[in-house]
Amino acid sequence: MKTFNGFTPVRHDRLIEEARIDPYRATRKPPEPTVCPQCSAVFHEGRWQWIAKPANAHEELCPACRRIAEELPAGFVSIGGPFFQQNRDELMNLIRNEEERAKAEHPLKRIMKIEDDADGILVTTTEIHLARGIGEALHHAYQGELEFHYNENENLLRVVWER
Repeated sequence: MKTFNGFTPVRHDRLIEEARIDPYRATRKPPEPTVCPQCSAVFHEGRWQWIAKPANAHEELCPACRRIAEELPAGFVSIGGPFFQQNRDELMNLIRNEEERAKAEHPLKRIMKIEDDADGILVTTTEIHLARGIGEALHHAYQGELEFHYNENENLLRVVWER
């Protein structure tokens, strides 16, 4: 950029993006192989996987187990309405199946808690993508009203489904 009389003009044609701070995003890769002592997921070939524990593996909590231990979810799914009350067992099965499908391929996608609230339940997840997947599975199977509220600064997703 040119300077004029020792002054460098400020450019207004680009945005400066602030770094998003996610304390659970790895700043370094764990040594390979690493096993999580809590869930037995193995960090191998650059990602967490469900494989047999290798001999002499380093031990370190995976990001999902850290989130669960610190009770800091990445996703919240609020599910409610009269339809939920009438079909609770069926909807709970769909939610659990969605978690199992996602967790089978991605060990860090897990449900932390399912809590009853005034109108239905609140599901907390270790990943925003699982929260979105649960909301989309409910909407696909049963229609209803589906809303997403993403907080980019906190890397947090709130999903609301009701019918």
